[in-house]
Amino acid sequence: MSVDRTETRVAILEDGETVEVYLERRGTRSVVGHVWKGRVGNVLAGMEAAFIDVGLEKNGFLHVDEVVALGVPKSRRMIAKLLKKGDEVLVQATKDPMGTKGCRLTMQLSLAGRFAVYVPYGDGVGISKRLPDGERSRLRKLMRRIAPKDGGVIVRTAAAGVAEDALARDLESLSLLWQALKLRADKAPTPTLLYSEADISLRIIRDLLNENVDEVLVDDKEQHERIHGFLKRTSPTMADRVGHYEDDEPLFERYGAEAAVRSTLSRRADMKSGGYLIIDDTEAMTVIDVNSGRNVGRGKSRLEDTITKTNLEAAEEVARQLRLRDIGGIVVIDFIDMDDKKNRDAVMKALEDALARDRTRTWVADISALGLVQMTRQNRSDGPREVMGDPCERCDSVGFHVADETLAIWAERDLNRALKGIHTGAKKAKVKMDPRVAKGLTEEDGDWLAAVEDAAGLEVDVQSDESLEPGTVKLIEAK
Repeated sequence: MSVDRTETRVAILEDGETVEVYLERRGTRSVVGHVWKGRVGNVLAGMEAAFIDVGLEKNGFLHVDEVVALGVPKSRRMIAKLLKKGDEVLVQATKDPMGTKGCRLTMQLSLAGRFAVYVPYGDGVGISKRLPDGERSRLRKLMRRIAPKDGGVIVRTAAAGVAEDALARDLESLSLLWQALKLRADKAPTPTLLYSEADISLRIIRDLLNENVDEVLVDDKEQHERIHGFLKRTSPTMADRVGHYEDDEPLFERYGAEAAVRSTLSRRADMKSGGYLIIDDTEAMTVIDVNSGRNVGRGKSRLEDTITKTNLEAAEEVARQLRLRDIGGIVVIDFIDMDDKKNRDAVMKALEDALARDRTRTWVADISALGLVQMTRQNRSDGPREVMGDPCERCDSVGFHVADETLAIWAERDLNRALKGIHTGAKKAKVKMDPRVAKGLTEEDGDWLAAVEDAAGLEVDVQSDESLEPGTVKLIEAK
């Protein structure tokens, strides 16, 4: 986990390879999990949906299946009979606004704790399927004694091996939170944000830290202490797995996460064998094309064997890229054609096995007559590519380019690193960067430059140099 003035970044590594990345910038947090007291704007009977004003730029979208209507089967629900314009409702975001669409909403609220999720309008107890059968049985028996009488409970993977008193405290805090939300909703005007989901750092720790995680490294002292304190209260045995990274080499560069993050801006994803993927995003779907590239086989290997080997490697890499880029919606994969059905089946199994490690829900169809694999993947917020880039105005938003804000963040990190290497006693440093970024950083009311100078303890003279790549910094001299 890397934290700086502008951005919090979290990278998840498996076997030394970055497989997931989460970026959260100041002032642009995800709204997934937020709870509002909203007002029904429009009811569209033809779509069986309503648009809800929650105080954001665009109204949120609420489908009839997400309306809480106790005692009414979903098959018989009609939005026009359940809601009317002007109604006040409690809603929660399940998906961030994307493009021209507002956030997706539900009235089936869920409040997440460290070990359990409380569903006020639900019923029964659900146990994470990622837990072994014996542990699921233990937790089910335990929950029969301590689960709230009202509402439903979902026990999370992090509850493995957790004692009854810790689970009871978690459920009690969630129950108290729900009571507080209801009281606030009774008095609050409409629309009002009633509850904000935790920021990315605590959310990742809460949701993902379990016995399968070897270590968590945080490069910011304040954030490290915050996370350590959270775990001391909720999971004392896990607190020692969180360490403070203090080396001079940036944390993301040390473990290869920096290169992985920037690679998401490229259409091309290379594989170790010499093959590569081309990943194209369209309005309707994401298309992934598998290419053999330099992988032409060795010795007397048959073409079919070389193609199959490339496709097997591609199946693993496709699953990784889906997680790394957080690609959602419809995905079509064009593997290299194989004649042998046994080989096609092997590639499909490799893809399904790789996707089994993905926490996000996926569904894969059989290979089509044209040799294409179709699948869907659920996603709830923007991936790193969307956070770091902007649509291209020159081509009517068909293309994509790195956002000015991203270039400025890269430049600030490079500059901070360069200034750290200046000898003690220097009072002024002269640096060069490309004109586009230099202009933006020096003209923004001087706030950015002042923050850099304050952190470095010296005066910084920024000059333009058209020969430099956008986002890069060159230290000229220090006096």
